[in-house]
Amino acid sequence: MEGFKTWFEGVEDPRTGNAGRHDLLEILVIALCTVLAGGESCMDMARFARAKLEFLRGFLKLEHGAPSHDTFSRVFRLLDPEQFGRCFQQFMASFAETCQGVVAIDGKVLRRSFDTASGKSALHMVSAWGCEQRLVLGQVATDAKSNEITAVPKLLKMLGLKGCTVTVDALNCQRAIAQQIVDQGADYALALKDNQPTLHADVRTFLDDPKSDVSTAKPVVDADHGRIETRTASISTDVDWLRETHKWPGLGAIGKITRTRETRAKTSVETAYYLLSTAMTPERFGEVVRSHWRVENQLHWCLDVTFNEDQSRSRMDHAPQNLAVLRHMALNVVRKDKTKDSNRGKLRRASWDERYLLQLLALF
Repeated sequence: MEGFKTWFEGVEDPRTGNAGRHDLLEILVIALCTVLAGGESCMDMARFARAKLEFLRGFLKLEHGAPSHDTFSRVFRLLDPEQFGRCFQQFMASFAETCQGVVAIDGKVLRRSFDTASGKSALHMVSAWGCEQRLVLGQVATDAKSNEITAVPKLLKMLGLKGCTVTVDALNCQRAIAQQIVDQGADYALALKDNQPTLHADVRTFLDDPKSDVSTAKPVVDADHGRIETRTASISTDVDWLRETHKWPGLGAIGKITRTRETRAKTSVETAYYLLSTAMTPERFGEVVRSHWRVENQLHWCLDVTFNEDQSRSRMDHAPQNLAVLRHMALNVVRKDKTKDSNRGKLRRASWDERYLLQLLALF
């Protein structure tokens, strides 16, 4: 419990009067235990507290018994999400003091968090995923997809990026973001599309010209899920003319990835272009770009399939954001545990085996 007090000491109890009869720290610990055991909602938290009351009293006082569904709902609706988010950063500092390798930045919409009655749009969480560490390094919430551009700089500022390579999608290929990444001592690999139309056209024309000075790696072939994908990475450091024309911050190289996908029904070819702040081999460039997709496969997919995030009906006040942070914490704990099992298997085991749940809690 001393560890939990350290992580959550910056969170102020938003309740007043008799509503605060249950200890805030104990409520947060029970909520985390519930998510680690596969629970999803505040109703599940209340059920877990009642079913595991004796187990929880092994390390919690629970002077007034098990908190109700309304208590959990009230806490997560009123809890300051910025304070709770800072607790997450303190929690992550115990897992990884600095970011390493490739850090992928991407956003995810919580589909059912919109509220038609109040006109509230669905919550959009922008997360930083440590591809080598396989951990959520930080997250920032925004109300709409268009605001992701303003959320990314806030997220980057929260992270120690020195020596890392930051990847973002084309939406966030912005001069200000590129400059911030360089200023924080990191490199970038920015996907480039028609939101930078002139620059995109120049890069595409240069890299597609057979006469250009371009290094190309051997094709990489993957076969899975009924399809064959061949990826070819090309890169060029001949960018002085681009720096002079477009004044792009820190530009050191440009590259492209050509993907050919073959299925029984058809064959398709896609070419993606990138801005890089440093020269690298085409093989390494291909690895960096490929790493960005881990944020989809290892974070977003896991949140939807393992934690059922897209079906969460929490939508009032700050509850969607706070519960999303709680799921990120639980996912990091599950990832940190070296037991050989799937994420879903670990959650089920935690719900059945109290000793294993304590083992997960000890990782804090």
